[in-house]
Amino acid sequence: MKIYTKTGDDGTTGLFGGTRVPKHHIRIESYGTIDELNSWLGLIRDQKIDTTTKEQLIQIQKDLFTVGAILATDPNKALLKNGQKRLAISTISTKELQFLEKAIDEIDLKLPAMTHFILPGGHTTVSYCHIARTVCRRAERMSTLLFKNEKFDMTVLSYLNRLSDYLFVLARKLSVDHKANEIKWVPEKKD
Repeated sequence: MKIYTKTGDDGTTGLFGGTRVPKHHIRIESYGTIDELNSWLGLIRDQKIDTTTKEQLIQIQKDLFTVGAILATDPNKALLKNGQKRLAISTISTKELQFLEKAIDEIDLKLPAMTHFILPGGHTTVSYCHIARTVCRRAERMSTLLFKNEKFDMTVLSYLNRLSDYLFVLARKLSVDHKANEIKWVPEKKD
């Protein structure tokens, strides 16, 4: 199989199901941002972090491939008229949501209470995690716009929302692990 197909030279790309859309279509922006997020998670996984976090990130990266496949599927070709699946793609379920929620709860139990917003940074690994969190939020924003126009399994939106929460608590955990100082944001009083 060749890497280049030349079919996208006209500025379009194919969805699962064969439909061609412009490369700037919100559907492409949505799953392209999921791909970007997945790459950032790979970078975090390549840092000096604990085994449990690495394993969690691997599972999340796999789940993001499923999210990307869902977003890359033409909704008109995903189901037959009787509602049965036409294309064989995996789904995101409550199982994946529960995985994130359990991880969030376990991490959060070990963290000091938050009293203020915190400034991203303190250590390179922590900063990578905050970047991944903001890319996740962008993917969520784009996906909600797509969902408004072309429905897909709403669990994807819940997953992205929960994933950004996971990445926030993970950034805090990594701050503790790397002995980085969390700088609180305290609004300055102006006269």
